[in-house]
Amino acid sequence: MKHYLYSLLAVIILTVGLSQGTSAKRTVVPQMYMFGFAASFNDTIVYFTDIQQVDSAWIESKSKLLQSRDIYSAQLRSHLSLKKQLDNRTCVVFYNTNREKLEKKFIKMRRLYGKGKDGQDHFDVRFLEAGEFQFKPIDLSELDAAEQAIEEDVKPEKKTKKAKRKSGK
Repeated sequence: MKHYLYSLLAVIILTVGLSQGTSAKRTVVPQMYMFGFAASFNDTIVYFTDIQQVDSAWIESKSKLLQSRDIYSAQLRSHLSLKKQLDNRTCVVFYNTNREKLEKKFIKMRRLYGKGKDGQDHFDVRFLEAGEFQFKPIDLSELDAAEQAIEEDVKPEKKTKKAKRKSGK
Protein backbone atom coordinates (compact mmCIF):
# COMPACT_ATOMS: atom_id res chain seq x y z
CA MET A 1 0.00 0.00 0.00
CA LYS A 2 2.86 2.38 0.83
CA HIS A 3 4.48 1.66 -2.53
CA TYR A 4 1.22 2.56 -4.27
CA LEU A 5 0.98 5.87 -2.39
CA TYR A 6 4.61 6.74 -3.14
CA SER A 7 4.04 5.98 -6.82
CA LEU A 8 0.91 8.11 -6.89
CA LEU A 9 2.73 10.96 -5.15
CA ALA A 10 5.60 10.73 -7.65
CA VAL A 11 3.16 10.88 -10.58
CA ILE A 12 1.46 13.94 -9.11
CA ILE A 13 4.77 15.71 -8.54
CA LEU A 14 5.92 14.93 -12.08
CA THR A 15 2.64 16.16 -13.54
CA VAL A 16 2.81 19.43 -11.65
CA GLY A 17 6.50 19.85 -12.44
CA LEU A 18 6.01 19.27 -16.16
CA SER A 19 3.01 21.59 -16.32
CA GLN A 20 5.19 24.50 -15.19
CA GLY A 21 6.67 26.68 -17.91
CA THR A 22 9.85 25.12 -19.20
CA SER A 23 11.07 28.08 -21.20
CA ALA A 24 14.27 28.80 -19.33
CA LYS A 25 16.47 31.55 -20.63
CA ARG A 26 20.07 31.05 -21.54
CA THR A 27 22.71 33.48 -20.39
CA VAL A 28 26.39 33.77 -21.14
CA VAL A 29 28.95 33.66 -18.36
CA PRO A 30 32.29 35.26 -19.19
CA GLN A 31 34.26 32.25 -18.01
CA MET A 32 33.53 28.69 -17.02
CA TYR A 33 35.99 26.16 -15.64
CA MET A 34 35.64 22.53 -16.66
CA PHE A 35 37.43 19.24 -16.83
CA GLY A 36 36.60 16.05 -18.62
CA PHE A 37 36.56 12.45 -17.49
CA ALA A 38 36.45 9.43 -19.79
CA ALA A 39 36.09 5.76 -18.90
CA SER A 40 35.10 2.53 -20.56
CA PHE A 41 33.35 -0.55 -19.27
CA ASN A 42 35.70 -2.71 -21.34
CA ASP A 43 38.99 -1.77 -19.68
CA THR A 44 40.45 -0.05 -16.63
CA ILE A 45 41.95 2.99 -18.37
CA VAL A 46 40.39 6.30 -17.32
CA TYR A 47 41.31 9.72 -18.65
CA PHE A 48 41.19 13.11 -16.98
CA THR A 49 41.72 16.44 -18.70
CA ASP A 50 43.26 19.41 -16.96
CA ILE A 51 40.96 22.01 -15.47
CA GLN A 52 40.44 24.41 -18.34
CA GLN A 53 38.95 27.86 -18.62
CA VAL A 54 36.33 28.15 -21.37
CA ASP A 55 35.27 31.64 -22.36
CA SER A 56 31.65 32.57 -23.05
CA ALA A 57 29.91 29.42 -21.87
CA TRP A 58 26.11 29.35 -21.90
CA ILE A 59 24.15 28.41 -18.79
CA GLU A 60 20.48 28.14 -18.00
CA SER A 61 19.60 31.18 -15.92
CA LYS A 62 17.38 29.43 -13.33
CA SER A 63 19.17 26.14 -12.72
CA LYS A 64 22.73 27.29 -13.58
CA LEU A 65 23.20 24.16 -15.72
CA LEU A 66 25.78 24.30 -18.46
CA GLN A 67 24.05 24.20 -21.84
CA SER A 68 25.28 21.73 -24.47
CA ARG A 69 27.14 19.54 -21.98
CA ASP A 70 26.67 16.73 -24.46
CA ILE A 71 28.62 18.65 -27.11
CA TYR A 72 31.51 19.29 -24.72
CA SER A 73 31.65 15.60 -23.80
CA ALA A 74 31.42 14.70 -27.51
CA GLN A 75 34.52 16.86 -28.10
CA LEU A 76 36.43 14.72 -25.61
CA ARG A 77 34.99 11.48 -27.02
CA SER A 78 35.96 12.37 -30.57
CA HIS A 79 39.47 13.38 -29.47
CA LEU A 80 39.99 10.02 -27.78
CA SER A 81 38.53 8.19 -30.75
CA LEU A 82 40.54 10.00 -33.42
CA LYS A 83 43.87 10.67 -31.69
CA LYS A 84 44.16 7.68 -29.36
CA GLN A 85 42.00 5.13 -31.22
CA LEU A 86 39.92 4.57 -28.08
CA ASP A 87 36.30 4.07 -29.13
CA ASN A 88 33.24 3.63 -26.95
CA ARG A 89 34.35 5.84 -24.08
CA THR A 90 31.82 7.29 -21.70
CA CYS A 91 32.75 10.95 -21.33
CA VAL A 92 31.54 13.36 -18.68
CA VAL A 93 32.21 17.07 -18.25
CA PHE A 94 32.39 18.63 -14.79
CA TYR A 95 32.06 22.41 -14.60
CA ASN A 96 31.77 25.37 -12.27
CA THR A 97 32.21 29.13 -12.45
CA ASN A 98 34.33 28.91 -9.29
CA ARG A 99 37.72 27.30 -9.94
CA GLU A 100 38.33 26.34 -6.28
CA LYS A 101 35.06 24.38 -6.08
CA LEU A 102 35.90 22.56 -9.28
CA GLU A 103 39.39 21.74 -8.02
CA LYS A 104 37.82 20.06 -4.97
CA LYS A 105 35.65 17.94 -7.29
CA PHE A 106 38.71 17.13 -9.43
CA ILE A 107 40.69 15.96 -6.38
CA LYS A 108 37.73 13.88 -5.20
CA MET A 109 37.45 12.17 -8.59
CA ARG A 110 41.20 11.48 -8.69
CA ARG A 111 41.01 9.89 -5.23
CA LEU A 112 38.04 7.79 -6.31
CA TYR A 113 40.00 6.34 -9.23
CA GLY A 114 43.36 6.26 -7.43
CA LYS A 115 44.64 3.63 -5.06
CA GLY A 116 42.02 1.50 -3.37
CA LYS A 117 41.79 0.70 0.35
CA ASP A 118 44.10 -2.23 -0.23
CA GLY A 119 46.81 0.14 -1.55
CA GLN A 120 46.69 -1.17 -5.11
CA ASP A 121 45.82 0.70 -8.27
CA HIS A 122 42.55 -0.63 -9.68
CA PHE A 123 42.46 1.85 -12.58
CA ASP A 124 45.09 3.05 -15.02
CA VAL A 125 44.66 6.82 -14.63
CA ARG A 126 45.97 8.93 -17.51
CA PHE A 127 45.92 12.68 -17.98
CA LEU A 128 45.35 14.74 -21.11
CA GLU A 129 47.38 17.94 -20.86
CA ALA A 130 45.97 21.26 -22.06
CA GLY A 131 48.34 21.24 -25.03
CA GLU A 132 46.98 17.87 -26.10
CA PHE A 133 43.25 18.57 -25.70
CA GLN A 134 41.33 21.81 -25.25
CA PHE A 135 37.57 22.33 -24.96
CA LYS A 136 36.23 24.66 -27.65
CA PRO A 137 33.50 27.18 -26.69
CA ILE A 138 30.05 26.66 -28.17
CA ASP A 139 28.04 29.66 -29.42
CA LEU A 140 24.32 29.25 -28.77
CA SER A 141 23.32 32.81 -29.73
CA GLU A 142 22.23 31.68 -33.21
CA LEU A 143 20.13 28.92 -31.67
CA ASP A 144 18.43 31.42 -29.34
CA ALA A 145 17.58 33.66 -32.30
CA ALA A 146 16.11 30.71 -34.21
CA GLU A 147 14.03 29.61 -31.21
CA GLN A 148 12.67 33.14 -30.75
CA ALA A 149 11.71 33.30 -34.43
CA ILE A 150 9.87 29.98 -34.12
CA GLU A 151 8.04 31.16 -30.99
CA GLU A 152 6.95 34.35 -32.76
CA ASP A 153 5.63 32.35 -35.73
CA VAL A 154 3.67 30.02 -33.45
CA LYS A 155 1.98 32.72 -31.37
CA PRO A 156 -1.45 33.62 -32.73
CA GLU A 157 -1.89 37.23 -33.68
CA LYS A 158 -4.36 39.17 -31.58
CA LYS A 159 -7.03 40.97 -33.55
CA THR A 160 -7.75 44.58 -32.75
CA LYS A 161 -11.29 45.73 -32.07
CA LYS A 162 -11.53 47.27 -35.55
CA ALA A 163 -10.40 44.03 -37.21
CA LYS A 164 -12.96 42.06 -35.18
CA ARG A 165 -15.77 44.43 -36.24
CA LYS A 166 -14.77 44.15 -39.91
CA SER A 167 -14.67 40.35 -39.82
CA GLY A 168 -18.04 40.21 -38.09
CA LYS A 169 -16.94 38.50 -34.90
